[in-house]
Amino acid sequence: MLRGAKIGLRARHEDDIPILRAELYDDVVNSARAEGAPWRPMTPGSKDPRLVVDDKEQGRVPFSVVELEGGTLVGTATLWDIDTHHRSAHIGLGLLPATRGKGYGSDVVAVLCHYGFVVRSLHRLQIETLADNFAMLRAAERNGFTREGQRRSSAWVMGEFLDEVILGLLVQEWKPDANG
Repeated sequence: MLRGAKIGLRARHEDDIPILRAELYDDVVNSARAEGAPWRPMTPGSKDPRLVVDDKEQGRVPFSVVELEGGTLVGTATLWDIDTHHRSAHIGLGLLPATRGKGYGSDVVAVLCHYGFVVRSLHRLQIETLADNFAMLRAAERNGFTREGQRRSSAWVMGEFLDEVILGLLVQEWKPDANG
């Protein structure tokens, strides 16, 4: 397990999947805001590609996020679109509704940075998020990410176009204790 100040990132367990599906992906609004694709219902018991881990896939590393104290599942985190030639990747996370606002997001970003820069020897990490996702913007900026640009009206979410913000962090800019 990779440890932060409050959370740990561990392998996805089979019993995590129903909780993540019910609390993150069955929520139409949350899923539409996070996925970049239209929401659709998933048949119970089906292999949901957003949640099921393929250990052979090299370009995506999904984690379950747990509280260090007690081990309670609080969300999901992913290093995705890993490019070993350019040594870059994207990071993303989703916290269960009841666990938001507790500082877990900043801690998850910090641990994903450690994994990307130290464990995977990457040079650059990137985050794309909706311009009104203030929690993710704060978590990224607390960890040293720089706003690099904004794509205007680029995300179709629940009947309207929203802007997306692109943030980047280079290994030489990274400060392991940045989120305090």
